[in-house]
Amino acid sequence: MATALDQLRERLGVISDLGRAQALLAWDERTQMPPAGAEPRAEQQATLARVGHELQISDELGGLLADAEGETLNASYDSDEASLVRVARREWEKARRVPTDLSAELTRASSLAEHAWVRAREESDFAAFLPHLERNVELKRRYAECFEGFEGFEHPFDPLLDDFEPGLTTPEMAAILAQLRDGVRPLVAAVAERRDAVDDSCLHGRFPLAAQETLAQEIVTGLPLQEGAWRLDPTVHPFATAISPADVRITTRFDEGFVGTALWSVIHEAGHAMYENGMPRELWRSPLASPSSLGFHESQSRLWENWVGRGRPYLGHLLPRLRDLFGERFDAVDADGLYRAANKIEPALIRVEADQVTYNLHVALRFELELAIFNGELELSDLPEAWNARTAEYLGLEVPDDASGVLQDVHWAAGLFGYFPTYSLGNVIAGQIWDAVTKDVPDLDERIGRGELEPLHDWLAEHLFRHGNKFMPAELIERVVGGPIDPAPYLRQLGELAAEVYGI
Repeated sequence: MATALDQLRERLGVISDLGRAQALLAWDERTQMPPAGAEPRAEQQATLARVGHELQISDELGGLLADAEGETLNASYDSDEASLVRVARREWEKARRVPTDLSAELTRASSLAEHAWVRAREESDFAAFLPHLERNVELKRRYAECFEGFEGFEHPFDPLLDDFEPGLTTPEMAAILAQLRDGVRPLVAAVAERRDAVDDSCLHGRFPLAAQETLAQEIVTGLPLQEGAWRLDPTVHPFATAISPADVRITTRFDEGFVGTALWSVIHEAGHAMYENGMPRELWRSPLASPSSLGFHESQSRLWENWVGRGRPYLGHLLPRLRDLFGERFDAVDADGLYRAANKIEPALIRVEADQVTYNLHVALRFELELAIFNGELELSDLPEAWNARTAEYLGLEVPDDASGVLQDVHWAAGLFGYFPTYSLGNVIAGQIWDAVTKDVPDLDERIGRGELEPLHDWLAEHLFRHGNKFMPAELIERVVGGPIDPAPYLRQLGELAAEVYGI
């Protein structure tokens, strides 16, 4: 006779399968689906969300959890069995607070809003997108209200943040982002006086799309990703998703006038894919077969994009191929020149094209606006004006249109409020991980320079990937780096980078 733990695993496996099917529909929606399919796809997604939510909140699942807790009383805290019950219990308790109809409508509304956002962005027309944004915010407010009295939630934004960064409170996140914001602004000011010290013209010009597609494919092929477990496709806003740990979908976009968009975007998304692909087989079809949080997820994309992809060793290894593909654009550039170009610090309007330093100001801007919205301090109709004012304050730039400003990101269309701060949190975690791995693998730079990326991947697999989602983020960071979240290493590394590249 099957134990309660066995039955629990099977029930959670079904819920996982439904979630992965939703991920496949979402990937198809953003890469392959014809535009006329938008409304039917929204209904399909809502149906899957409804069915999955009903299973997630069922009394039967609660009973299996209670019985499985009894069966695992003597299991160690670190064990797969105890972790499965612990993690599933928290997810069940959260899901039980949300009505099924609301869960389905959140999915339906965000699917429709994404298509409206694509059109509005193309036309730089915030007013056309505003009704969809208003609907998403209304639904998210109703969602947050479901968690009144939930343990650990004291701020109205906590439920939204917790969906991406479990256990981290809004004041804690605000303090981290404020430390980053205040730490990088003096760097930006210092570099502004030496802006001409870096020439990045080799990255700008005319780069045939076919050659860029070849480059992107070769970059992913050269990374330590399981052969046959990934594919790469173009999309409007790059993302990565896992249909299973053995089926990861990477997307990117190409800019004929700037090769960096494809180069670093594809490494970024492949970083996500490597984390998903690294989930241990014994955790598959369960809530443990995923990263611990979006902050940890972003730590991997940012680590591979910036610490590796913009590092001198990797770029030196890549330079001959860039010369093969793009000829004269790179013929006169040496490895040091490419490294300096890749790490130019200059405020830009578009977050996904921002340098490592000013990127964090983009995140702070979005987080602060989200808090103002959900605190009732900012009307949505005033969002473009508030966006433009904060862009001028933080980045010193004038926003020419909505497409370059408030409409540039897909996240609010997708209903992902609480997501943005995880990008900077990922930077912080990546900085801490880089300090740890370079201490353990002292010849890492030399090995990367020879194109040997497996040592880094193997360290990450041993110290991070193997844990999956067994631990809360605050527990996991202790296990990976031996201490709590700390922005200091990252800020030190940014200072060292600016000093090396700009001589400040």
